[in-house]
Amino acid sequence: MSADTEQVVVTGLGATTPLGGDVASTWSGMLSGRSGISRIEEAWATDAPVRIAGRLAVEPTEVLDRVQARRMDRCQQIALIAAREAWADAGAPEVEPERLAVAIGTGTGGTLTMLRQSDIMESSGMRRMSPHSVPMLMANGPAALVSIELGARGGAHAPVSACASGAEAIAMGLDLIRLGRADVVVAGGTEACVNPLVLAGFAQARAHSTRNDEPERASRPFDVDRDGFVIGEGAAMVVLERAEFAAARAARTHATLAGAGVTSDAHHITAAHPEGQVRAMRMALASAKLTPLAIELIHAHATSTPMGDLVEAESIAEAIGIHPSVTATKSMTGHLFGAAGAVGAVASILAVRDGVIPATQNVDALDPQVKLDVVTGAPRRGASPTAALSNSFGFGGHNTSLVFTPAP
Repeated sequence: MSADTEQVVVTGLGATTPLGGDVASTWSGMLSGRSGISRIEEAWATDAPVRIAGRLAVEPTEVLDRVQARRMDRCQQIALIAAREAWADAGAPEVEPERLAVAIGTGTGGTLTMLRQSDIMESSGMRRMSPHSVPMLMANGPAALVSIELGARGGAHAPVSACASGAEAIAMGLDLIRLGRADVVVAGGTEACVNPLVLAGFAQARAHSTRNDEPERASRPFDVDRDGFVIGEGAAMVVLERAEFAAARAARTHATLAGAGVTSDAHHITAAHPEGQVRAMRMALASAKLTPLAIELIHAHATSTPMGDLVEAESIAEAIGIHPSVTATKSMTGHLFGAAGAVGAVASILAVRDGVIPATQNVDALDPQVKLDVVTGAPRRGASPTAALSNSFGFGGHNTSLVFTPAP
């Protein structure tokens, strides 16, 4: 079978997000329209311009061994939690270590460790720093730790492409299997960078919502009164398998990863360009051997920024059309940066599997410039979408689109 026709299926899902500590609670939260965004209670946020975030629903230290957790950055902790859930959900496939790979993206890596150790060095001197500082702050740390956990020797990849990182990792997993380099890939994204420096930076750039008095309503993709994204933290993972390998072990499959498109704008470090987004979506369609009319659901990147949502809406209309149902679950989770694309992938997979599309929250008045069928109010139920496309775009002009179809 040629590389571009090798079928790849999703056999495992894992997540820990502001809506729940696993996939089931996260999905339930999306379908109920529950918000995971709340006020930041730490003292440092008292006078900060931004005082809201999507914090984890379940602290990783409640799940992990205490000693093990202390030697990992928060983004590594939650990557391991999500990967363990996905691996168990897939039935812990028996695969040769050299045919098992890992691809886990992150936007910032161990930011919390870097800032914490910098503070320790300044206040107490270099000799008080943790000996685990470097492996805790490395952007490849999550991928490396999961590969060690699972004994994966087929590669531990760590794409760093801002808010497209998690989706690009999944696209990389598709390529690894189609190119014959792996039978099974654990792929996804992780992010944990809710701290004063990051929040202040985005506040100064006027990219973050300042609806501090109503956190649950602050993230409002496509709404006419949106004023910026809300930072969130979390991780999501999928287990991808060569379809023949999964069938041989009688594995349950959630969906098929039918195609992916990865492009770059080469335009501006923060401003998106519609041409790059359109190419990513069209590339994903070509990879999946589908036409635009086959796409019935789009999980939009839709961060709730004034310009970003408009650019994406125009790109979707050009590349796909205005016929698909469109959902934006960042309205409930906030923007999980490097994990956002992986969370969007999980939501798309479940929508295809279960035949229900989560409603975008906080859309009181759809921006009249958005000519899309945005699902609002209640979840849209009915026949399972024949194909769903999930978008992820990041600073630097990174664009990734994934296409999911029903399980074979």
